[in-house]
Amino acid sequence: MIATDGSASSPAGRPDDGSDAAGSDLSADVVVVGAGPAGSAAAYHMAVAGLDVIVVERGEPGRDKVCGDGLTPSAVTELALMGVDTTGWRRNKGLRVVGGGHILHIPWPEQASLPSYGLARRRTELDRDLAERAAAAGARLLTGVTATAPLTSPSGRVIGVEVRPTPRAARPGVTAPAEITAPLVIDAGGVSARLATAVGRAKDVRRPLGVAVRAYFRSPRAADAWMESRLELWDGPAGRSELLPGYGWMWSVGEGLVNVGLGSVSSRAATTRIDYRAVFNRWMERAPASWGFTPDNRVGRLGSAALPMAFNRKPHYADGLMLLGDAGGMVSPFNGEGIAQALMSGRLAARAAACAAARSTAAGREKALGQYPAALSERLGGYYTLGRVFVSLIEHPEVMRVCTRYGLGRRRLMRLVSKLLSDGWERRGGDAIDHFIQLLTRMVPAA
Repeated sequence: MIATDGSASSPAGRPDDGSDAAGSDLSADVVVVGAGPAGSAAAYHMAVAGLDVIVVERGEPGRDKVCGDGLTPSAVTELALMGVDTTGWRRNKGLRVVGGGHILHIPWPEQASLPSYGLARRRTELDRDLAERAAAAGARLLTGVTATAPLTSPSGRVIGVEVRPTPRAARPGVTAPAEITAPLVIDAGGVSARLATAVGRAKDVRRPLGVAVRAYFRSPRAADAWMESRLELWDGPAGRSELLPGYGWMWSVGEGLVNVGLGSVSSRAATTRIDYRAVFNRWMERAPASWGFTPDNRVGRLGSAALPMAFNRKPHYADGLMLLGDAGGMVSPFNGEGIAQALMSGRLAARAAACAAARSTAAGREKALGQYPAALSERLGGYYTLGRVFVSLIEHPEVMRVCTRYGLGRRRLMRLVSKLLSDGWERRGGDAIDHFIQLLTRMVPAA
């Protein structure tokens, strides 16, 4: 097991079913803060590898989060690697791209490493499923527990977290303020990245930042088998208002519901004066009546959230603390997707932690843990650099007009764009388009 002093550590005892975690051993090989996709994926893979993992979550598993709920083939692959049963989840065929007077259908291609379909799952259900999967693998899930601060050694190494109970769960995992100790701590707590911020890992304001606004509607469009992206995001009537950098989306999430939202992006994390909720409401007012996107058909709240992109917080590992998912700014600048990257970061973190657990010296363990940021850079570094260029271009309305008007009609070009936008390209092998993207990502510096 992981240790920091050159000795081997033994797994902490797991509490019996129904026992109070506060009275059990609050030490482990790894403590994960946050039971979203990143945290649950890390906990699952680490537990399968034989590590003792404690996961702390502020509420019950499956809290609502502003999200498109769309799962690209990349995300589907990560779910398969976790053994998640997706029977009954809403499947989709690919992308329907609308803009510049064009409507283009781009099916998900059948590839060696990716399936030919995507999925949709409401975040409340997805996060619950993943947390339960991690717990079933052996991770200790403590709900109703907030991590208030990192525990650090005199040398500044993170060696655990301070926690306290919250009223967000019927049965909190701890009954009083406590400390959870572990030689490896994971911040998977989302965009706030509370632990990372506490140790001085500030976000890079030079990296892109997105904004998403989302609502659910009961709609006849719930029968649609395509994920629709509208590449022209107008501030008002089409062609007679400002063209914003971003896109709108709508797709079925099952049970008669459609996830409708918009995402906008800036090349720098600057405060915007645009009221995106108002933009969303004006968009809904202009939607065809047959779609049913009316206040009476809306289910739940209209939510908004920030999207930290392109590795805007680094390093992803140092001094005992790993950053996963949104905490590490892993949302794609190409499409605003973060679930696939979150799941992947959890899997890569687990691989590094398992390798570290097999080392007998502190230096060896640190070298093994250093595999995690290196693997992230190899997988996404060049790709995210291209994404930053992409964002800087689409910020200019005239560029967006040219791209949508003249680009969407070129099917081969759009196959290239769809692979870039969905992170659906092969890292090795593949077709000519895959080889071209591979070349591009090698030619640019890693993000």
